[in-house]
Amino acid sequence: MSTSTSDRAAGTVTRAEYCVIACAEAWRDNGEVLASPMGLIPGIGARLAKRTFAPDLLLTDGEALLVGLDGTAEGWLPYRHHLTMVTGGKRHVMMGASQIDRFGNQNISCIGDWQQPARQLLGVRGAPVNTLNNPTSYWVPRHSTRVFVPQVDMVCGVGYDSAAAAGPAATRYHRLPRVVSNLGVFDFRTPDRSMRLASVHPGVTVDEVRAATGFALAVADEVPHTREPTREELRLIREVVDPRGTRDREVKP
Repeated sequence: MSTSTSDRAAGTVTRAEYCVIACAEAWRDNGEVLASPMGLIPGIGARLAKRTFAPDLLLTDGEALLVGLDGTAEGWLPYRHHLTMVTGGKRHVMMGASQIDRFGNQNISCIGDWQQPARQLLGVRGAPVNTLNNPTSYWVPRHSTRVFVPQVDMVCGVGYDSAAAAGPAATRYHRLPRVVSNLGVFDFRTPDRSMRLASVHPGVTVDEVRAATGFALAVADEVPHTREPTREELRLIREVVDPRGTRDREVKP
């Protein structure tokens, strides 16, 4: 989506608002799929996307209902139907990552040797099923070398190299559209499916991103900025979707 200078938002756009826009873009052109944002800013992004360029998205209350823009129940979504959407590829989830490597392997289970970890985290949860059956993106609110690591301590979400090693059954529906952090946007549009810096948020330099990443990123000679929100998008973020400014709690101004 291109925006002219006259259509760009007036005033200062915060880092959190750029992150909202970057997360919202994950669901562009997805059609009628269940958006499953995990995290505050991805949730704001999904609601913004549905209000603007992705009206066919399905939103859920996180339990058993499909909901409209105002939270009104629109349909019943029992867990068996939810799993049908997951395994049928009719869902695009944006998960978090305690660790993620250059091929998109994600860890939310433990830090250290899984037989005797130094730190126990959430556990594998549904990450393998998510990544092998429907599009899976990631949101990292604090980009650092502790999160962007050379090799994850345990593979929960399946990356491109792990899927390739497992064979056609794993690669058939495997797709990682993007990773969004508080520094920029990343994808895997490289010949070897390694992570590429797709854009930096305004105010961030490529060198800052490289210094905060524990592996060598694919970086073009010129890296664009994350796109500006339109005036209407910024109004919706500030006045309708997140009028209390909770986004700034996750990514500081």
